[in-house]
Amino acid sequence: MNFGYRINQSSMIDLDRASKDIATQVLQYEPSFAACIGCGACTATCSAGRFTPFNLRRLQLMMMRGQTDKAHAEAGKCMLCGKCQLICPRGINTRNILLAIHRLTTP
Repeated sequence: MNFGYRINQSSMIDLDRASKDIATQVLQYEPSFAACIGCGACTATCSAGRFTPFNLRRLQLMMMRGQTDKAHAEAGKCMLCGKCQLICPRGINTRNILLAIHRLTTP
């Protein structure tokens, strides 16, 4: 019998089992990664974000959650223009972070 709804797959993330190895490696490569306060200035000025659904804060959250498969696809959307690095109030080297994420998550 069809009641007009279905049960969706769970989107819950088990943070206890999530592998944060790549986030730790990115942090060792670029220590300024830990200084991010999540203000959103990078996302607001992002050139790629105007044309694609790219969001640097979402990418950071994916790395901290251990979602490396999604992080690789997200990092590939960046145009490496550097506007986010110029506007960052904490002086985070976002280019190095994006390059490290892309390099470490490449299958």
